[in-house]
Amino acid sequence: MKPTVLIERQAAIAIVTLSHPGKMNALTLSMWQDLRDVMTELSADTSVRCVILRGAGEQAFAAGADVSEFPSVRANQAQARHYAEITSAAMRAVVECPHPVIAMIHGVCVGGGLEIAALCDLRICGSSSRFGAPVGKLGLVMSYDEMAGLVALAGRSTTLEILLEGRILDANDAYVKNLVTRVVPDAEVESETLATAKRITQGAPLVARWHRHAALQLEAGVAPTAEQIDASYSCYDTADFQTGLNAFIAKAKPHFEGK
Repeated sequence: MKPTVLIERQAAIAIVTLSHPGKMNALTLSMWQDLRDVMTELSADTSVRCVILRGAGEQAFAAGADVSEFPSVRANQAQARHYAEITSAAMRAVVECPHPVIAMIHGVCVGGGLEIAALCDLRICGSSSRFGAPVGKLGLVMSYDEMAGLVALAGRSTTLEILLEGRILDANDAYVKNLVTRVVPDAEVESETLATAKRITQGAPLVARWHRHAALQLEAGVAPTAEQIDASYSCYDTADFQTGLNAFIAKAKPHFEGK
């Protein structure tokens, strides 16, 4: 079976799976292209309320790049620049997705896998998961776009610890260093991630999308404009606000329509 990126739907949850059988979901250039296309497609689908990113099976989220294809696609500076343009486009598609995105992490999450997970809003891993980016041992750099997500997530010092030492962190280290949101027993990674996604889908989708966008803007250090501040109160004019308010008063469960 060729390496690919798969989509599965469970009601309002979209599950995106990085699949490279026999190679611990190592990312090929075509998989990066597929990830860009899939995330772009899901971004335009307003029936989606949460996206889960995962690796196929339980051995790995993604074991970095598929180095075996480097001699043909990443062998020199010109090829590396083209390769980076594709990976950067895929990462932008994850960041710019309006829906909340959760990384479901089984096992190994290194290199490109860690870069993708870092761009997700939440990261839930198993107790035996491992994290790192030993690119220095390959004699190559992590590009600006690839590094940006890690620096934003874990800070300059932790990013450099990962890149300069090239060591692999266990799940507890990753949690302490803010690389993951939650660590659960390996057998509970899938159920905990799905439960988290379901809680997200039960909230008002317009609000979830606004919070995701606002958090990214604030993280980037960009102050909101007067127009954006004014627009932030537009939720009070939505049907979802009335639904939520009436349900709260009635002590009932709200059913939001995203309107």
